[in-house]
Amino acid sequence: MAVPHNKQALLDAILLNYRRLATDLATVPPARAREATLPGHAAGTLMSVADLVAYLLGWQLLVLKWCEAGDKGLHADLPETGYKWNELGRLAQKFYADHAHLPYPALLRQFDDAHARIVARVERESNATLYGTPWYGKHTLGRMIQLNTSSPYANARTRLRQWMKTQGL
Repeated sequence: MAVPHNKQALLDAILLNYRRLATDLATVPPARAREATLPGHAAGTLMSVADLVAYLLGWQLLVLKWCEAGDKGLHADLPETGYKWNELGRLAQKFYADHAHLPYPALLRQFDDAHARIVARVERESNATLYGTPWYGKHTLGRMIQLNTSSPYANARTRLRQWMKTQGL
């Protein structure tokens, strides 16, 4: 799928990639969701399917946090307060830990809720706001949203489907 360059293409990418991923996530048996048998986000680590969802949820929540800070005229720490872009493996570990207490079905509900909030956010924005001017460095707001939603959804789905195949699911 091409990189979105307007609001409708962004919405289409987010919705399509989410729907595909959510369909596959729903087939994972909850009893298997916390098995750390999937290659992790940091080199040499393993994670579970639930960790993969927690990672995606963490990024969705960060996008919402960035947007809400901007609404208030505040500067958001990107990627997150206390983390630099070269520490994304450590940030992934934080996302896993933040959601480790949730049963898999509850985690999926939170993931779905955050996704719905992202979609609503994009729907409220104008094309000019999303793609008219740089928002972070050279990246537009639309591009930053895409980099942290639809693209990771597609990547996660590929990883999940490979895992399911190796696990005989």
